[in-house]
Amino acid sequence: MVAPVDNLFADVRPPADGERFDTILRHKNLHVERIVSSSSITPQTYVQTQDEWVLLLQGEAMVTVAGESVSLKAGDHLFLPAGVSHTVERTSDGALWLAVHLHPSTL
Repeated sequence: MVAPVDNLFADVRPPADGERFDTILRHKNLHVERIVSSSSITPQTYVQTQDEWVLLLQGEAMVTVAGESVSLKAGDHLFLPAGVSHTVERTSDGALWLAVHLHPSTL
């Protein structure tokens, strides 16, 4: 069966505050999500059990990774290994991300 076609840029209005996480694909240990950020976020630190690769498609962001500040602009991408702390400190309104999570194998 072929999955229906969808568009990554459909309904990218940012939430009033915080971030919206939309699942694009879940398959075995792979999880792909679209994240839409408002400029009004509360920084939250994540330490995940899975690897994550993120691509900032539009907007700007400031992220702290393992204590180091990283400035991102549209087109920048970043690999976040499992167990490494990261915090999205701030984003421009409507920042659009593509996040690919690779969870540990369940074999």
